[in-house]
Formats: sequence, C-alpha cells, structure tokens
Amino acid sequence: MSDQNGVDEHPREKQRGPVVLRRRRREELTTTDQRLLDSRGPTDWVHTDPWRVLRIQAEFVEGFGALAEVPSAVTVFGSARTGRDHPEYEAGRKLGGALAEAGFAVITGGGPGVMEAVNRGCSEAGGFSVGLGIELPFEQGLNPWVDLGVNFRYFFVRKTMFIKYSQAFICLPGGFGTLDELFEALTLVQTKKVTKFPVVLFGKDYWQGLYDWVKSSVLESGKVGAKDLALLHLTDDIDDAVRVVNEAHQAWADAH
Repeated sequence: MSDQNGVDEHPREKQRGPVVLRRRRREELTTTDQRLLDSRGPTDWVHTDPWRVLRIQAEFVEGFGALAEVPSAVTVFGSARTGRDHPEYEAGRKLGGALAEAGFAVITGGGPGVMEAVNRGCSEAGGFSVGLGIELPFEQGLNPWVDLGVNFRYFFVRKTMFIKYSQAFICLPGGFGTLDELFEALTLVQTKKVTKFPVVLFGKDYWQGLYDWVKSSVLESGKVGAKDLALLHLTDDIDDAVRVVNEAHQAWADAH
C-alpha cells in the first residue's frame, strides 16, 4: 500500500537477527550462518572470525534474557508450508490451545504454516505464545500470533533455546527442519544431555513409515537399543500428546 506521495507503507522485509531490512537493503541473499560456515575465499577470515564470537555471545545473552521468565513450555515443530485450510493446520491450532489450557507455554519457530497454527491456538486460549525466528535467505518473519518473539542469526544458538526452555518436543508433519530438530532432540535424550524429555510424533499417517524404518532397520541392525526406540511416542490424539507431556513434567518436578 502506498500513500499519496507514492511511498510504500508496508514494504516487504527481511530479518537478519534483530535487524530488519527493507526495500533495496533486502537484496543481499547470504545469511550470517552461511558467511560463518563458508570456508571459501581469501584468508581474511582469520581476522574476522574471532570477532564473530562476540556476536554469537550476544545472541546467547539476548536469548537467555528474553526467555528466562517463560513458564514451563513445549516446543512444537512442523512445516512452514502447511496452508491454513489443511487439516494439519487445524490440528496444530487445537494442540496449541490444549497445551495452553494444560498450563504450558508453546514455543515454535515463529514462522507460517503449522508454527503459526500452534502459536495461534495457544494465543487464542490465553496462553503464552513464543516464536524463535531465524535469518533465512528468503523472507519469512514472525507470524502475528507470537506474543514473545526472538530472531536469531545462528541456527545453533536458536537450537539451544528450543532445548533449554522446553519440557518436551512435539513434531507435527514437517520437512528437513523438523527432522533435524527431531533427531537432535532424540540424540540429546539418548545421551542423557537432557532428561525427562518426551518426544512426540503427532500424525500416524505421516510418521509411521519413519518409525517403522527405525524399528526394522536401525533397531534390528543393533544401531540403537529398544530403550532408544521407546523415546518416541507416536499418536494421533491431542489429549494423548498432552498427557505424555504432563506425565513427564510431573516426573521431572517430583525429582526436583
């Protein structure tokens, strides 16, 4: 929309951590993660990488400060590509509401699709809706149902926040990002880096094939044990998912 002078009042924007870029400033497509991890180019990285440590440190400090007073929370992952008319969007919305009614805040990646649905359901139920965004080479931004939002430059900082401030992970159908978070969480639980941390796969039609493969190939070949497989809880029922979270949280509270 433009005003009478032809000025665009709502230009498209790109977020780089806490920084917002609009108009021509959006044209830079590289991200901070990409510039950190890309080893190609001249050796001037020797002089610049040490200074990046300060930016990384600042992101940790900012994230810890913003999220320190978030109540008991559940992180929910799922596809950013899920449309609002899709049954998975409605499931995410109901799940967000059910978690809020059970006394949990919800944390998502803050984007559209399933993430938006969960934030929306939580916010509509009067809960605490958190979104942890990430700088990407394409525009995304935080969805409008995020009550507390933090934008990060570095994936590894953001992942730390997901784990540190959550009592459980629930994974709705999603792509590589969801799979990445799923297996990272399982690794941390398996190696006891985090304890009393349930991982719920919501949507049997979507996740059953993955579960069966882990059971028939990974477990049967001895790459994981039966206790490792038991770390996954597969369900289609919102009440069941919330029950698993509640029981694990109560067990953790009793132990502390």
